Amino acid sequence: MKTLYFIALIPPAHVSDSITKLKECIAQRHKTTKALRVIPHITLKAPFSVTLVQEENVRHWFTGIITNIKPFDVTINGFGCFNNPRNPVIFLKPVQHSSLNTLQSNIISSFESQFPEIPLHFHETLFHPHITIAYRDLSFTAFNKAWNQLKDKKFVTSWTCCDFCLLRHNGSSWQIVAKNSVERI
Repeated sequence: MKTLYFIALIPPAHVSDSITKLKECIAQRHKTTKALRVIPHITLKAPFSVTLVQEENVRHWFTGIITNIKPFDVTINGFGCFNNPRNPVIFLKPVQHSSLNTLQSNIISSFESQFPEIPLHFHETLFHPHITIAYRDLSFTAFNKAWNQLKDKKFVTSWTCCDFCLLRHNGSSWQIVAKNSVERI
């Protein structure tokens, strides 16, 4: 039996609440609810599966990650999309920040050296940070309507990133099982 994990930045409650309200509005207007099943987040390490034997190793590795960065501001400014007819995605765009890129790169490098038997996803080496607000059950027709409504709208928020999270899938939802401070130098 294997368990799914992933690593992400989780915005504070007030930011997550406003993003969730936006997701709910989009879900209602465009009949797309899959994004509501996941807490708002920026993925740093895509989902990966491990055996029960490896779970303790993953948690130990995660809590020992040294990031070599200080807390930094994450600013969300506007909307973006992956305009793929098979699997369109609408997301909120974080402003590019060198500390965010360094954090993700350090996590991926550490993961790759600790767990070489677990393959990386192609997009983990081409980091494109985003917070998904509609995907999976979003038809291409609904995507086009939603994207035309959202592409020029403003959505701006920010928070100071002080930690990142390890999430585990319990069979029905993702739960935070560990946090690590970015300020571990």
